[in-house]
Amino acid sequence: QVQLVESGGGSVQAGGSLRLSCAASGYTYSPYCMAWFRQAPGKERENVAVFARGGTTTYQDSVKGRFTISGDNAKNTLYLQMNSLKVEDTAMYYCAADPAPRWDGTTWSCKSADYKNWGQGTQVTVSS
Repeated sequence: QVQLVESGGGSVQAGGSLRLSCAASGYTYSPYCMAWFRQAPGKERENVAVFARGGTTTYQDSVKGRFTISGDNAKNTLYLQMNSLKVEDTAMYYCAADPAPRWDGTTWSCKSADYKNWGQGTQVTVSS
């Protein structure tokens, strides 16, 4: 059974740092696309960052330069290093996975990933 388990959330002051982890289990191979999403109260869920097997990464504009997504295939674990945290980063953070790349019209990639596997989330609260 596929399972994603997040950890590392907490409460920090603005300007602080947190490192989120997502442990994946039950996959025959490490998922090709893994991503972090977040959802703040009253807002829609949004994609924060994507990590593709091979190391390609993409970021939402608001976190570029502050967040770093990385993966350890040997440990089947995804990370999100969050620095210079802002109050507006406060949200529940979720890990998601798509085992295979998708055809985006040009190449196989994570651009059209279908994230059907989700973790339970970890809360990040940033105070001023």
